[in-house]
Amino acid sequence: MNRDKIKLVNALKERATEEGFAACAIAPAALSEQTAKRFRGWLDDGRHGDMIWMENRADERSDPQKLWGEVRSIIILGMSYAPGEDPMALADRPDHARISVYARGRDYHDRVKGALKRLAGWLVRQNGADVKVFVDTAPVMEKVLAAAAGLGWQGKHSNIVSREHGSWLFLGAIYTSADLPVDTPIGDRCGSCRACQDICPTQAFPAPYQLDARRCISYLTIEHKGPVPHDLREGIGNHIYGCDDCLAVCPWNKFAQKAATHKAFHPRAELSAPEIADLLTLDDTAFRALFSGSPIKRTGRDRFIRNVLIASGNAGKSDLALPVIALLDDPSPLVRGAAIWALAQIERTAFACEKSQRLAKESDADVIAEWNYY
Repeated sequence: MNRDKIKLVNALKERATEEGFAACAIAPAALSEQTAKRFRGWLDDGRHGDMIWMENRADERSDPQKLWGEVRSIIILGMSYAPGEDPMALADRPDHARISVYARGRDYHDRVKGALKRLAGWLVRQNGADVKVFVDTAPVMEKVLAAAAGLGWQGKHSNIVSREHGSWLFLGAIYTSADLPVDTPIGDRCGSCRACQDICPTQAFPAPYQLDARRCISYLTIEHKGPVPHDLREGIGNHIYGCDDCLAVCPWNKFAQKAATHKAFHPRAELSAPEIADLLTLDDTAFRALFSGSPIKRTGRDRFIRNVLIASGNAGKSDLALPVIALLDDPSPLVRGAAIWALAQIERTAFACEKSQRLAKESDADVIAEWNYY
């Protein structure tokens, strides 16, 4: 093996640490036929739900060479966002909303991509190679590549599990034309553990190592644009943006650093345990102000309030009735319909159902249609 290349990779990994990455490894610029076949089967089964963008660029996702023909090596990097608090702490506090750990601070895309660009620039200066950087927004199978590079293995929840960092790694990739020595993958360390499978409130795992996104709370509260299916609403509980349940219960987290290094990932106080009643009052302007610089902003106010209304219905607290009633006249049909459902859940009586229908504008045919649907 070329000593100069080994020296370059060692220096690259040192530089990655200086940029704040907790892990760095090299993967080959190819995926196995089995991986591509499994991904295509997942798409054919419709388990990607509304995420049509995964289907539209499936070939590029399955084959790095089709995304960029000049790639010879893929540098996979992980940045820790290990929480300092128990992600499950609000599970028994239904009047408070649960926001996924990664979304309680600043948008990770900015921090990770900035570090990737600086590291890629360093590599260009050292080696003269061409590079492309990716963070979560391109057709790149980061988790598969991370496993191939030895950063960890794909656990039964389908996410990367690291011996050193548990389930709390943001992943990024640098595609390069440099031919670098690859690292050795490590074996699966999940054993007989079923913690991530058993904790899922909506049974999103049809089998170990398989995810049906259509039942996943993260998908339902972030990617899904329409009404949440009836049979999944109760399972959402007080999750309003994402879900950490399957990650949080992983036993390997006991080896993870207990708090993210970067201040950007530290939770904002107002997002650590927000009260559902307060979130129900957000109009579009207030929503944008509260979530400025947050990945939550990209979901949009209407989908976010839909999620809060489902959490309201699940909480069943009578003091949430008035803010829910106020949303029966919301301009968004998605919000109005969710408000009708939430109010019926809060009151739990046939009278409440009649009242919620009556409180809506009786002349609004759309609302009446939503009532029949919801």
